[in-house]
Amino acid sequence: PVEGVQWRFGRPNYARVNKAYFEGRTKVHAEGSLEAVVSKLVKNWEVESHHIEDPAQWKVMDVTKFKASVNGSAPIDAAKMAEVGPYNMLIGKTEGFDASQQSFESANKIFSDTFTEGFAFEVLEVYSGPPNVAFRWRHFGKFSGRYVDDQSAVHEGDGKIVDVFGMCIATVSQDLVIEELQVFYDPGTQIRPLLSGAQCPFAGSVKE
Repeated sequence: PVEGVQWRFGRPNYARVNKAYFEGRTKVHAEGSLEAVVSKLVKNWEVESHHIEDPAQWKVMDVTKFKASVNGSAPIDAAKMAEVGPYNMLIGKTEGFDASQQSFESANKIFSDTFTEGFAFEVLEVYSGPPNVAFRWRHFGKFSGRYVDDQSAVHEGDGKIVDVFGMCIATVSQDLVIEELQVFYDPGTQIRPLLSGAQCPFAGSVKE
């Protein structure tokens, strides 16, 4: 991104998540391969959607056309995604997490505190090229911190890797600018592994 970008949380440092990626990835894509191109595109999307506050400064997405949906839900536009954030958009409501209770910032803090060594992303396979790029992905990170669920109960990390797998169809322009993302996965696969740890006795409120 160019000079003058409005960083949401200050200029991001990717040293931690890059370390997690290189240590935990299962695929090494050849330079210039479709998988490598898609990987770079998605990682740039993550940088912009998480860290650049003003959608007008996004370069990876065509904000005049952009829409995103999860599991066939009603799509949201760029302004809405910039408001609620990728975590809330992607997870929604599932056992242990309710996006309607969270802001962009609070959801980001929850998962930064949960995956203290980074929550990395890798493209596993690409099934079709532009303009409709279908691919399978994996999000992964060590549960090294603590997770606060939607009932304010605190779950201590067990150090195990949390693996989340899914599919995506990205509609892109000739210049590989993203116009639409259709994501398909089970959001519970990110949250359920975080609920098994022992809850701190001093947690504000505990589930019935």
